[in-house]
Amino acid sequence: MARYCFQLQVRPERLDEYKARHRAVWPEMLAALRDTGWGNYSLFLRDDGLLIGYVEADDLQAAQAGMAATAVNARWQAEMAPFFVDLEGRADEGFLLLEEVFYLEDQLRTPPRG
Repeated sequence: MARYCFQLQVRPERLDEYKARHRAVWPEMLAALRDTGWGNYSLFLRDDGLLIGYVEADDLQAAQAGMAATAVNARWQAEMAPFFVDLEGRADEGFLLLEEVFYLEDQLRTPPRG
């Protein structure tokens, strides 16, 4: 299972509403995420609107494609789009993937040389 981290920017004036929406995600949306391979999915929000997401998936592109094929995701993305700054397209496809530079478990298995 691969790990992915991504970044988006939420409009600072919409932070409270953004958090409220994520405290009550539609059950159909939760099921679609689970069923399309979005595992151990978390979002972290800084008070200036910086949003960091973490997800584990066998294949992120396949998980994204699976979600893109669902009607519930189309509705969710349409409702969430106004919350983001400088977003081209949908949030679930327009986020900036971050490079992983350290993973403790990898280094514990194979200590660095030199």
